[in-house]
Amino acid sequence: MNSILPSPEILVHSNYSFGEKPVLAILTIEDDMQDFRGNRQNFADLISTGEKLGIMTYVVTVKHLKLNRPLVLGFTYNKSEDTWVKAYYPRPNVVYNRIPLREDERQPRVRKKLLSIARNPNVQLFNRRFFNKWSLFQWLNDSKQTRSYIPETKRLTESAVLSQMLKRHSLLYLKPVRGKAGVGIMSIKLQPERSLPYTLQIQEEKGSRTFRCSTLSRLWNRVLKQSNAIGEPYIAQQGIALASVNDRPFDLRSLIQKNEFGQWELTGIGARVAGDNSITTHVPRGGYIEEPEKLLVSVFGQDKARKVLSKVKNTALILARQIERSSKSRIGEMSMDLGVDASGQVWFFEANSKPMKFDEPHIRKKSLEQIFQYSQYLHSKVLKQSSGSQ
Repeated sequence: MNSILPSPEILVHSNYSFGEKPVLAILTIEDDMQDFRGNRQNFADLISTGEKLGIMTYVVTVKHLKLNRPLVLGFTYNKSEDTWVKAYYPRPNVVYNRIPLREDERQPRVRKKLLSIARNPNVQLFNRRFFNKWSLFQWLNDSKQTRSYIPETKRLTESAVLSQMLKRHSLLYLKPVRGKAGVGIMSIKLQPERSLPYTLQIQEEKGSRTFRCSTLSRLWNRVLKQSNAIGEPYIAQQGIALASVNDRPFDLRSLIQKNEFGQWELTGIGARVAGDNSITTHVPRGGYIEEPEKLLVSVFGQDKARKVLSKVKNTALILARQIERSSKSRIGEMSMDLGVDASGQVWFFEANSKPMKFDEPHIRKKSLEQIFQYSQYLHSKVLKQSSGSQ
């Protein structure tokens, strides 16, 4: 590392007011080839939004975030030259965790650093860790208020679990507890009248494979082979017959974020329609984006669609509060996959503490601004505490 500090102009924007506004660091992990990992476009958008709001924002790696030093080595984006620039920055007082991969976050040194940030009274950390699918369902099952929104979900520890669940549900989804972007998800359809009654579909990086099995033991062997290949524990979940348009099911992706008062708020909802023969509604798998109102009206009609959408919005907020309570850590945002069945019942499928960017421009713009509104709230809270203790 260069021992010569950059000039003060690089360190501090001349119009930057310390004290009233936070210094926000976007935390990621270092990379030998390109300095740091993560979605660079997202980081650049955050830095640009911070500049507009007069809030110093930069990217910092786990390695370079040294909380006992007044200056840390970070990165900013130079738009005119389309390059990332290294510079020294004031130590952050708000840290937004965007470490992109679960395996990175699970490294002992990374966990140790996240713990030390969380324990530092002068720094506010939010979104400390990825969610685990099994934990999410346990948390939501613990509350009477949220229990009715979750499909029946069990840990897939043995073939008896599969057997028992198939007695109750003719459609099941099997999901890796730490899965990402739908890879490794399996669906099982039971059609007892057929000579090969079990249909197993496995979603892969590209496309999917389908197997038809004559017995439960053969089905279990296929499932076991797939789960061993993924190397993750699985959960088995009741399949929900989602509302659909043109025989394509759709789900609703909601983004819930904390606002300037530290309260959960719905930033926006988008709809994703499943592609042909796809287990999930992910756009890279042939799914497409649509307006939730348009889809719900086509299924339920104008009046009921309005009620269903209102219920979806309220449900997302109720679920977010319960997830944060149970996680026992500070969360500033999460995305959530919700489904609506043909009767209008709302179902929870998944939540993500590291939301991917929403393609809808109005949701995207607000989502970036909310990160800074919440960071300002966290910073103001600390300022009040410190002035009160003096």
